Amino acid sequence: MKLLKDILYKVSLMEVVGSTNVAITAISFDSRKIEKDSLFAAVKGTKSDGHVFIGSTISGGAIAILCEELPNEINERITYIKVKDTTLALGIIASNFYDNPSEKIKLVGITGTNGKTTTGTLLFNLFKKLGYKTGLLSTVKNQINNDIIPSVYTTPDSIQLNALLHQMVEKGCTHCFMEVSSHSVVQNRIAGIHFTGGVFTNITHDHLDYHKTFDGYIKAKKQFFDNLGTDSFALTNKDDANGQVMVQNTKAIKKTYSLLSLADFKCKVVENQFSGLLLNIDSQEVWSKLIGKFNAYNLLAVYATAILLNEDKMNVLTTLSSLGSVEGRFQYLRTTNGIVGIVDYAHTPDALINVLKTIMDIRTGNEQVITVVGCGGDRDVAKRPIMAKIACDLSNKVILTSDNPRSENPDTIIKSMQQGVDAVNNKKTISITDRGEAIKTACSYAKHGDIILIAGKGHEKYQEISGVKYPFDDMQILQENLKLFEK
Repeated sequence: MKLLKDILYKVSLMEVVGSTNVAITAISFDSRKIEKDSLFAAVKGTKSDGHVFIGSTISGGAIAILCEELPNEINERITYIKVKDTTLALGIIASNFYDNPSEKIKLVGITGTNGKTTTGTLLFNLFKKLGYKTGLLSTVKNQINNDIIPSVYTTPDSIQLNALLHQMVEKGCTHCFMEVSSHSVVQNRIAGIHFTGGVFTNITHDHLDYHKTFDGYIKAKKQFFDNLGTDSFALTNKDDANGQVMVQNTKAIKKTYSLLSLADFKCKVVENQFSGLLLNIDSQEVWSKLIGKFNAYNLLAVYATAILLNEDKMNVLTTLSSLGSVEGRFQYLRTTNGIVGIVDYAHTPDALINVLKTIMDIRTGNEQVITVVGCGGDRDVAKRPIMAKIACDLSNKVILTSDNPRSENPDTIIKSMQQGVDAVNNKKTISITDRGEAIKTACSYAKHGDIILIAGKGHEKYQEISGVKYPFDDMQILQENLKLFEK
C-alpha cells in the first residue's frame, strides 16, 4: 500500500482532480483485475481504449484513475490524474509503487533481433555459477534464483516487470538479465526502469507487421540505448551494420565487441564442430559446448558484459566453458546410426541463414540437410518467401509446414512461402500443413549421417491454431520419430 502522492513522484502531470493523499492498494491497466482502493490506468491500446472502462473500474473499487482524457462525469470520491501519455506515466508509477527495484539491482537489458534469449540465459547461468543470486526475464521463462515463473511475452508489462524485479530484490538477487523487445520500448513497458547496462546483439528483418518499416524497427531498438544514463554501459556488436547507430546518441559509456575488427572485446573462432567451439577471447583460448559462429558472438557478448560488471577475466572464461546450450537454440541430438537432429528457434531470415550456414560449415558434404520450416500467422508476411528461399538454397530437401498459424489459414501461409521457391528448387521442396507429419516425413527421409533441422518454434511447447494453444514440442516429436525410423 502506497500513498498516491508518493507513487506520482517524477510523473509529468497535466491536471489532478481530487486528493492525492489517498492510499493505493494496487495498480492495474486491466479493468477486469481491479481491486478495492486501486489505481486504474486507462491505456489506449490497439484493440480497445481503457478510457471506455473508467466507469466500470470505479464500480469495481478503483479509487484513482490515470488517464489522458478526463471523463465527462467526475465522481467526487475519485482522484483523476491526467497525463499526456498513460503508458509512460504508468511505468514510472509502477516503479515507485514497488520501491524502484531496478535501482537496487544490477539490471542488464539485451536487445536485438537474434541472440537475446541465448545471451540473457547464458549470463544468468554464468552469474549463478559465479555464486550470485540472479534473476532472468526472457522469452523462454522468467526465473528468480531457482524459482521458475512462466513467461508470456519477451518483456513483461511495466507492472509485472516491477513486481518481478521487486521479488528479486526481496529474495536477495544482486543481478538480473533481461530481454528487451522493440515492442516493449515503444509501448513504454520499460519506462521508469534503471539499467546498469544495455547490450545490442544484431538487427535484421523482423516485426515489420508492427513497426511498418525497417527504419522504424531500428529506431525502436535505438531508443533503448538513447534512454540509458551516464552511469550505465552500452555494449554493441561492432560487426553489425547498425551497431554504431544504436549507440550514437546514448549518454552511457560505449563499448564494442567484434569477431572481425578492432574492438574493446575481441574473439576469433579457432574450431567449429558439432562437439562445440574453440574460441580465442582476448588472447585466451576457451572451449564452449555451444555451436556456430552466431554463438561465438553470443559468448563474446556474455564475456564482455561480465567484465563490464567487474568480474574477474579468468573466472569468467573458466565458468563460460562449463555452460551448456539454451533450450531450443541449436539444440541437437545424434542417433546411434549417426543422424543429427537440430531444433532451433530461427524464425527470421537472418537466424535461419545463421543456423544453416553453421550446419554447412560443420558438415563433411556427403550428408543431406533436410529442413522443416514454417512462418507464424498474423505476423510479418514479407519474410515468408524469403524464409522459404533461404531454406531451399541451403538445404538438400525442404518441407514447408505450419508454425503457429494463429488466426490465419495455415495453407495460406504456406502459399506465401512457396512464392520464394524457384523452379530449380521446386523439385526438392514439398508442403505438409500438419507440422507433426512434416517432422515425421523428414525423419523418414534421413539416412546415416544426414542432418535434420526443425526451425521456427525452438523452446515452445505448444502450437497455436485458431486462437487455441495445443501441446506441441518439436524436440519431443523429433526424438520419437527418429527412434521410429532408426535404421
